Amino acid sequence: MSRLSITRLVKSFGGVKAVTGVSFTVGAGEVVALIGPNGAGKTTTFNMINGQIRPDSGRVTLDGKDITGLPPRGLWREGVGRTFQITATFPSMTVAENVEVALLSRAARRSILGRRSRSRRADAETLLGLVGIADQADRTCGVLAYGDLKRVELAIALANEPRLLLMDEPTAGMAPKERGALMELATRIAREKGTAVLFTEHDMDVVFGHAQHVIVMNSGEIIAQGSPESIRQDPTVRTVYLGTAAVAGH
Repeated sequence: MSRLSITRLVKSFGGVKAVTGVSFTVGAGEVVALIGPNGAGKTTTFNMINGQIRPDSGRVTLDGKDITGLPPRGLWREGVGRTFQITATFPSMTVAENVEVALLSRAARRSILGRRSRSRRADAETLLGLVGIADQADRTCGVLAYGDLKRVELAIALANEPRLLLMDEPTAGMAPKERGALMELATRIAREKGTAVLFTEHDMDVVFGHAQHVIVMNSGEIIAQGSPESIRQDPTVRTVYLGTAAVAGH
C-alpha cells in the first residue's frame, strides 16, 4: 500500500516550468531516493511535498488524505517528520532538551495538559538511544560533532512518530563512515516502524547503497525510476546525470 502518493505535481516560477506532471509513490517501510542534476526540479518537488512551496496543480496524499499545500506545521500534525540539509537545532540547549521541545509539541497537540516533564525526559532518552547518542544527552548541541548533530536532528524528526520521514541531503557534510551509519539507521527505522522515507541526495554511494527505489528527474520531469541497479544501468540516466565515470565507480 502506498503511504505517500504524488499525482501530477506542477510548479512554475514566472514563465519557467520547474516541475511538470511529476507522479510517484512511497510505500510504508520503503526508502526512496529522489535524485537529479542541478536544476532538475527535484528540490522544488521535495519542497512541494514538505510544505515550503504550494504546487500550481496536482495532489499530495498521505495514507489517502489530501495534504497538498499544507504548511510545515500542518504536516507535522499529520505525521510528517523532516530533517534538513543544514542541521536545525538549538545550539545553546542540551541534546535532550532539543528532543524534549519536539516531544512537547507532539504532546501539546494531543492533550491540553501535555505530558509531565519527567516522562518527556524518558521519551527523549529513548529516542536518543534509538539514534545512538544517549550518552550525549546532557551535552549542548553547540559542542557536538557534525555527525552527532545529524543524529540529534533525526531524533527530533522521530519525536512525532512520523508515518512519513523526509530527509533533505541527510549526509551532507558528513564523513563517509558517518554517512553509511546514518542511512543504515534510517533504513532500519523504516523497516521496523513502517515509516515511509523519501530523501534527496547527491552522494551516489548513499543512494545506491541504501535506497530501495530511485526516482531520477531532469528538466522538471521524471526520466527514470526503479531499483538502484536498473537506474545505475539506465542509458538515459547515465548520459544525463551519472556519467560513465560515475557509473564505473560503482
